[in-house]
Order: sequence, then C-alpha cells, then structure tokens
Amino acid sequence: MPSSVTALGQARSSGPGMAPSACCCSPAALQRRLPILAWLPSYSLQWLKMDFVAGLSVGLTAIPQALAYAEVAGLPPQYGLYSAFMGCFVYFFLGTSRDVTLGPTAIMSLLVSFYTFHEPAYAVLLAFLSGCIQLAMGVLRLGFLLDFISYPVIKGFTSAAAVTIGFGQIKNLLGLQNIPRPFFLQVYHTFLRIAETRVGDAVLGLVCMLLLLVLKLMRDHVPPVHPEMPPGVRLSRGLVWAATTARNALVVSFAALVAYSFEVTGYQPFILTGETAEGLPPVRIPPFSVTTANGTISFTEMVQDMGAGLAVVPLMGLLESIAVAKAFASQNNYRIDANQELLAIGLTNMLGSLVSSYPVTGSFGRTAVNAQSGVCTPAGGLVTGVLVLLSLDYLTSLFYYIPKSALAAVIIMAVAPLFDTKIFRTLWRVKRLDLLPLCVTFLLCFWEVQYGILAGALVSLLMLLHSAARPETKVPVLRVLLSADLKGFQYFSTLEEAEKHLRQEPGTQPYNIREDSILDQKVALLKA
Repeated sequence: MPSSVTALGQARSSGPGMAPSACCCSPAALQRRLPILAWLPSYSLQWLKMDFVAGLSVGLTAIPQALAYAEVAGLPPQYGLYSAFMGCFVYFFLGTSRDVTLGPTAIMSLLVSFYTFHEPAYAVLLAFLSGCIQLAMGVLRLGFLLDFISYPVIKGFTSAAAVTIGFGQIKNLLGLQNIPRPFFLQVYHTFLRIAETRVGDAVLGLVCMLLLLVLKLMRDHVPPVHPEMPPGVRLSRGLVWAATTARNALVVSFAALVAYSFEVTGYQPFILTGETAEGLPPVRIPPFSVTTANGTISFTEMVQDMGAGLAVVPLMGLLESIAVAKAFASQNNYRIDANQELLAIGLTNMLGSLVSSYPVTGSFGRTAVNAQSGVCTPAGGLVTGVLVLLSLDYLTSLFYYIPKSALAAVIIMAVAPLFDTKIFRTLWRVKRLDLLPLCVTFLLCFWEVQYGILAGALVSLLMLLHSAARPETKVPVLRVLLSADLKGFQYFSTLEEAEKHLRQEPGTQPYNIREDSILDQKVALLKA
C-alpha cells in the first residue's frame, strides 16, 4: 500500500548533520528508534483486515516449519515453537520493513546444531549472547561491516547449507534411524543402510513432497483476484489462494490424520514426532551454567565450547535478516534502516532467550508469504505470534501424531530454493574469477561452516587486494580499432607514436573519402 510505505519511510527522513540535542529528542529521532510511531497514527480498518489475513497465513506456515526446524537444530520440537513468537512482537515495535517476519530458519537451525551439541541450554545461551552482539552492533552503527562479506561467499554458504539440510532430512524421509549428524558420515551411513528404508515413511514423505510441489505451482500460477470478477469466481480463487498459501499446515495435518488413522487400528507404519512439552514456556534467565552427571559446566566453559559459533551465528543471522529486508524493500519500493534492523533482531534474540528460544533471524519463505498476502504494516506479526502461542497452549497434544517424514518433506521443499544454480551461470558469464570464493566457501562449508565462510572471505579479500595492487590498464576500444590496418593491429607505447604511425601509413580506406581528412579525424579521436 502506498500510504503504508510512506508511513514506514517517514522515520528516516532526517539527515546525519542534525545537532546532538535534536538527534536525541526530536520526533524524527524517536521515530527512527521506534518505527511504530511512524505508521500507527495513520492505521486504518483496511490495513487491519489485510494485516490479519497476512498474519494468519504466516502463522499457518510458521507452526509446521518451527516444528521441522527444531529437528534440524537437534532440539525437541517445542523449542521451534518457543523461537517462533518473540520476533513477531519485538518487530512490531522496532521493525522498519512491513514484510519481514523473524523466527527460526533452516540456516540458523543448521548453525545451532553445529555449535550447541543438541543441548537446549547451549542453544538458549547462544541466543542470548548472539542478541547481545547484534544489539551492540546496532547501537554502534556497525551495519556497514556486513558489506565486507561478498555476494559469492554468501551464495556459496547458502547453497552448501541447502545441500546439508536437505540431505540431512533424507534419513527421516526414508525412516532410517541412528544416522550420525556430521555431513560426510551422514552420506556414508545413509547409503550404507538404504536397504533398511521403511516403506510407510518413504511413501508418505514422497507423497507430501509431491503435494507441496503441486500446491506451490498452483500458488504461483493462480491469477490475482480482481474486484470486477463475479462473486463465485472471487470466492473460488480466494479458497485456492488460502489453501496453497497454508500448504505446509494442510500437508502436515493430512499426514497426522493418516498416522492417527493407523494408530486407531493398532498398526503404526510411521515414525512419529512423539511427545511435545505442553503449555507456554516459562520465563527465566538464560542458563549460565549446566549441571550434568559429571559435574557443573561453568559459563566460561560453555562459551569456550561454542567457540566460533559466537561470531558465526550472530553474523549470519544479521546477513540473512538484512538481505531479506533489503530484497523486499526494493521489490515493494520502500526503504529500511540496516542499523535499526540490527537492534530489532538483537533484542529479539535477547528477549527470546528468556522464553527458551534459540537464535532466530528473518525468514525469506515466510516473508514472501507475508508480502504476497498483502500485509500493510508489521502489525501482521502480532497475529502470527498469537497463533503460535495458541498452538503451544492447546495443540501440542496433537503434534504427537505428526510423522517425521512429513516434517522432512516440509524442510526439503523449504530449502530447495536456497540452492541457486543460476549464480554459477551468471558469474561464469559476468566475472569468472568470482567463482573461486564461491566454490571455496561451498566446498569447505561441508567440513566446517566457519572455515568455509572465513576461507571464502579471505579469498575475496586477496582478490580485491590483487586488483588494487595491479590495476588493469584498459585501452579504449576506439583507439585500438583506429590503430588497425590491413597488416593487423599495431601497438604503441605512447599516443605520439600512434599519431606518427597513422600519418605515415594511412592504409587503404574502403570509402571514397579524402585520406587527409580521415587522418585528421583519427588523430583527433585518439586525443579525445
């Protein structure tokens, strides 16, 4: 909506040259820190209707995805839901994009599984510390540091993450158990034990993937509803749009119904999600120590155990969220404030850790659903957050019957678009040398994520330094062409040599023009 775009952009109109007192106390400065103040005064009933529909659509997508991403993170399913609502409420006040939704994502869940050893206490503490780092970067206005990670490095990481996450769900799709989590061991043991595939899980998983694909294709090809259409056509298209938008919830519900039908008969051919902790999460400070059978692990030891994760997780969280926000801001013609986005995601992770959330960031898939649903303001997130809380309070007993193969299908279909095949062709056509950091990042991320990102960034930096140290001297094409004759190209160390050569050897001209005038024109062009 144009008016909502204007409202969301008003808070960023003041320039950097403002006096210190004005920066702290002016209405424009307050709107920059609390963007809700820019659009709330002009909020309308029409916006409320659109935000409600969008929030409902995102909520029906977020709940099954949250359950699935908890599996990727190696945590109990309820932790996915614990991580799915705090961002909705924080972003309502602090967000500068009307489209972005914060919550668990495939990439962040993968990083959490790498650095938290599938221990909820480590995951919650990582969310708190990541939030502190992100909040500090926002306060210090360090958003520009993200520009130093090049586009090929980001694409290499996301493509490797898509392969890692997708293949990691093959075991659940086929019903294989006791498969190790390290990628190369996972590949080896999956193929080694392929004969142990459970037919029921494999069939249900493939059917769910097919249904998700068909519904997605329908969603992409259904024409938009116009007011001049007959009421019956508008209703039918609206129903198709609703069904295809909430396809994750529909497919998971279908799979749970099938599993429950078998449970009633006394035969269960599927591996189920199982017990999920009921009720809302307790509000408590993050665990700064963990008591185990072997003793107490101190805060310092927990930090040392997470190691590079304290840098990789907040950095990749910021990159993903800001990339999503910029993409949709450009698409829908409004502006975002990158430093304000840092504050929003940092505070989300800090407050989320109080309700047992693991690190979250902006979700591209759910943001796309939000934008396509016609959201007008960040208020749509309130509906999504309330829906997640209601599911925690009333629906957790039903999650028991969700087959893991159905959740695996949801994850695989969600991460498939992250593997960008077009980037390889684009770089080959535009700048082949950029394929080097992309491939280095892509390959090393299968070994260790931090090594892949670090190596890719280092290769990009070396390429930049090399180009600065040895700049290419490009001769204008026109000058090269003008120095050609029937004997082939001639190369000269100075412009004076070229002029002298042209006057001595004018060459054969294909047109009936005076040779002297051509020589004068050539020399003039060379000097231009």
